[in-house]
Amino acid sequence: MAKAIMIQGTGSHVGKSIITAGLCRIFRNMGYRVAPFKAQNMALNSAVAKEGGEIGRAQAIQAEACGIEPSIHMNPVLLKPNSDMGSQVIIHGKVVGNMKAREYYAFKEKAWEAVCESYERLSMEFDLIVIEGAGSPAEVNLKENDIVNMKVAEMANAPVILVSDIDRGGVFASLIGTMELLTPSERKMVCGFIINKFRGDKTLLEPGLEFIEKRTGVPILGVVPYFMDMGIGEEDSVGLGKREVRGQGSGVSRVGCAQQIKIGIIRLSHISNYTDFDPLQREPDVQLSYIQRPEELAGLDVVIIPGSKNTIDDLILLKKIGFAEAIRGHYKRRGRVVGICGGYQILGIKVSDPYGVETEGTSEDGLELLQVETILLKDKITANVEAIPHPPSLIPHPLLRGYEIHMGESKLTGDAEPLFVIKKRNGDAVEIPDGAVTKDGRCWGTYIHGIFDNDHFRKEFLNSIRKEKSFAPLDIKVGIENVYDNLAHLLDSNLDIFKMMGFAGLTNTPGRVRLSTVKENAWSKTA
Repeated sequence: MAKAIMIQGTGSHVGKSIITAGLCRIFRNMGYRVAPFKAQNMALNSAVAKEGGEIGRAQAIQAEACGIEPSIHMNPVLLKPNSDMGSQVIIHGKVVGNMKAREYYAFKEKAWEAVCESYERLSMEFDLIVIEGAGSPAEVNLKENDIVNMKVAEMANAPVILVSDIDRGGVFASLIGTMELLTPSERKMVCGFIINKFRGDKTLLEPGLEFIEKRTGVPILGVVPYFMDMGIGEEDSVGLGKREVRGQGSGVSRVGCAQQIKIGIIRLSHISNYTDFDPLQREPDVQLSYIQRPEELAGLDVVIIPGSKNTIDDLILLKKIGFAEAIRGHYKRRGRVVGICGGYQILGIKVSDPYGVETEGTSEDGLELLQVETILLKDKITANVEAIPHPPSLIPHPLLRGYEIHMGESKLTGDAEPLFVIKKRNGDAVEIPDGAVTKDGRCWGTYIHGIFDNDHFRKEFLNSIRKEKSFAPLDIKVGIENVYDNLAHLLDSNLDIFKMMGFAGLTNTPGRVRLSTVKENAWSKTA
């Protein structure tokens, strides 16, 4: 059976997901077989696991940091909000229905069975499970139905490390207050604190650290400095606040740069999988912004409509606030328009929901830039895919890889041409047209998430814009492996990893040594 360690937080967006990913990388580089686990995730950023089911995007990223394929058992319960009151419930990668909060509470027993089954499977296959909690374990109104925080720690016999975000302020109150609201048995599970996102001179923080340790009896395992986006995807749209205007992945704004490609992503009310655009953000001459008003389209080279968990509602709102006409005007002025998944559906002629998947059986006219009509079906398609360009595509490139997550079926009308042809879906040979493109190539849409992760595709797309703007062509490779190693090195330099290993019952066995130097990435396995 695997050892375990659990990362919980004093609240949402304190850094649990990224710290979990970094620890996964550290222990993987030490030679352990490591897997991430999050019992229940509420997120609109999702991914397709190796089994063909849907999981939270954060767990797919953490699996990548471990050097393994993501599995449905790494996130057995996924909730995708589709209204203010309800969510689509996904168990072991498959949709079981839409539920309001009280309906889901009645379903929790079955959800917990799925959690236990998945954890047991992972525990038999790996040496170490790095578990991520959700929100805070001290949300007293939710503790009775908890299946993601302390109940999981108890089930897995996992020591808990509590993370708090000092950049928000109130770090001392949040750590001490959380401990005060835990039961005595829950407090015993907390073995250490991590203070995240610290700016400034750490020596000025030392009196506060001593106070926390004395007050709680729990050691501080480290203080992680504030760092701008390394290029690792956010778990959900709460992370969009720091992305409103962004340049390259280091977080350096490109405002004022003489050569810029300006890309605006419509911030839909039900935006999903906006991590599709992280590779664009890492390009040195791309200024990427999330826009909420039609007038913000002025001066953009590209407008992107992202995925949506409620396409029809978002389409109606786009029309109501004037985005529909603004996007059409942008295209008429020879600007570029791109739609991914729900955004692709919005660019079409009509979106219909005869089975009440998102609405009460309504339909809505689209922006009519692409000659496609979409029907929302009862069954969701979740698949890893490989595709090639359709001959009329103006963007040549090798085989493309990505994933599909959608409940819509879009059919081309008139003389419309597909953008791609899917050749493999979950490993099976197929011949399925995907997407659509206008004859001038300036407007296109696709169901394939992760399309911009394909370096050749992204290069040709951006270089075609650079050519129009008389910029020099660039060939930027994402280098995600270096990103994970840089994160691991950052955590290794600022956290007591050996103490964490002791809490988890791990030993630094012969053949595994620490390489914590400025020039070397955190950990390595010797021959």
